[in-house]
Amino acid sequence: MQVDFYHLTATPIDRALPQIAEKVLANGGRLLIVAESATQRQAIDRLLWSYSPESFLPHAEAGAETDANQPILLSGTTIATNEARNVALVDGVWRDEALAFDRAFHFFDADRISEARAAWKALADRNGVTRNYWKQNEAGRWEKAA
Repeated sequence: MQVDFYHLTATPIDRALPQIAEKVLANGGRLLIVAESATQRQAIDRLLWSYSPESFLPHAEAGAETDANQPILLSGTTIATNEARNVALVDGVWRDEALAFDRAFHFFDADRISEARAAWKALADRNGVTRNYWKQNEAGRWEKAA
């Protein structure tokens, strides 16, 4: 199980998330995007349709009969009704249920840094968990820092 911590400094979630989602889909995976706030999920829904003029990321909000067919599912919980093995926690809140996935992407900004540090430390002693910390350099590119 791999947990990637993404500290959003120069790049907001609306630029970082589509990049991750594209990579997951390109590798044949499925993704569950979790945000407790319905308002944030609605914003992400619009983002995934319009982030690039050349393409879109196929997705839906959880709770429909077609959930199992969706490569990307937006939800307020970590229940992957699309059978995703990858989860993106986009509201800055760590959820231990993410450890049931093969890979978790934990996005957080300065407002949630203390919670992210606590999650990082709590995962240090978990067997089978690999942690990665990603930060941005001066050019805005992601670098693995830990």
